[in-house]
Amino acid sequence: MYISSFQSFNEKSVILRKAYEADKSPSLAAAEAKSEAAKRVKIGIYFATWWALNVVFNIYNKKVLNAYPYPWLTSTLSLACGSLMMLVSWATKIAEPPKINLEFWKALFPVAVAHTIGHVAATVSMSKVAVSFTHIIKSGEPAFSVIVSRFLLGERFPPAVYLSLVPIIGGCGLAALTELNFNMTGFMGAMISNLAFVFRNIFSKKGMKGKSVSGMNYYACLSMLSLLILTPFAIAVEGPHMWAAGWKEAVSEIGPQFIWWVAAQSIFYHLYNQVSYMSLDEISPLTFSVGNTMKRISVIVSSIIIFRTPVQPINALGAAIAILGTFLYSQVSDQVNYKRGCILVL
Repeated sequence: MYISSFQSFNEKSVILRKAYEADKSPSLAAAEAKSEAAKRVKIGIYFATWWALNVVFNIYNKKVLNAYPYPWLTSTLSLACGSLMMLVSWATKIAEPPKINLEFWKALFPVAVAHTIGHVAATVSMSKVAVSFTHIIKSGEPAFSVIVSRFLLGERFPPAVYLSLVPIIGGCGLAALTELNFNMTGFMGAMISNLAFVFRNIFSKKGMKGKSVSGMNYYACLSMLSLLILTPFAIAVEGPHMWAAGWKEAVSEIGPQFIWWVAAQSIFYHLYNQVSYMSLDEISPLTFSVGNTMKRISVIVSSIIIFRTPVQPINALGAAIAILGTFLYSQVSDQVNYKRGCILVL
């Protein structure tokens, strides 16, 4: 009797719950659709801002380096500007200061070392070659990621991942061989930057697990630590005497607007990196890697137009192949990561 009553009550509860869900489902579906649309708009804004800031940074950075070929100081100023902006933001409560301890800084140190090397190497590259060429070579970063992960970390990948590297390596090689204004220092700078950023991603993934810091604050701390690492090396390599003489010459040739160029490249460097780290809080690694590929396309195309960089058809073909390979790699690696339950960072 008791069991029968209970079954009857349970059946009524199920019917009532289903009726409630049926009544609620249209509003729920509408709310979910609205939320998804809002999320897509937000991601679109992130991407548009990220690409625009990156394009502006690369333009002003190249303008500065053409008139003032001191990449070590330029790199230092970029980090110093970003660090100052974030310290002011924290002091004025515009941004919430991160709650971090000594262990956080210890974990961040190897990330900062790799970030510093990659940042300087990329700036040295852009001081010697066209912006478009540097970014074509930097599109080969996934190849470095797989090689380092395979031979240093012992990770294994399916054939599809290795096959996706063929167009990346082939395209970069074709672009390098057909570059009209090829420079070995510029080429090696881009290659070293690729390797350094791969290690930065590996150290970041290994050392920052379990540490809840927002993307914006994480990059702010990274900039500050990198600034401390870079400053003594910048002084040793170039030095105040060279900086002062070069500054005087640049201002006399360009005029007061040169000061704006330096300020702009420093501000926009921090902003585009900050937005990219903030976007990682909102999107998947695959979406981020696809966005990064599109970012390179926007930088390459815009820099060619603005600086009127001469490009041979075979050189453009190499760039297109390399970028296509990067896109294919992001698609294949995402499937591998899904199966493994981990992230293969770009």
